[in-house]
Amino acid sequence: MEISTKQLRVQPGRIITQVNKGLDVTITYRGKACAKIIPINKTEIISTDDTENDLFGIWKNRNDLENVEQYVRDMRKGRKF
Repeated sequence: MEISTKQLRVQPGRIITQVNKGLDVTITYRGKACAKIIPINKTEIISTDDTENDLFGIWKNRNDLENVEQYVRDMRKGRKF
């Protein structure tokens, strides 16, 4: 099944229903395929190896973020003049 990004925005429930029935949905943007939605039971297991999946855990090896909660609090404090 092929749909446009507008159809995805307007009718997300209908599209999810089609995916749940086992159909692959290709999303097009300006007439060109840009993404694909497939049922989860058709997907392969994604490797958790960091070298293959650099997007997740992007700040994992930073030494200055040992205490993430404190880092976020400090960022939210704002500047003091």
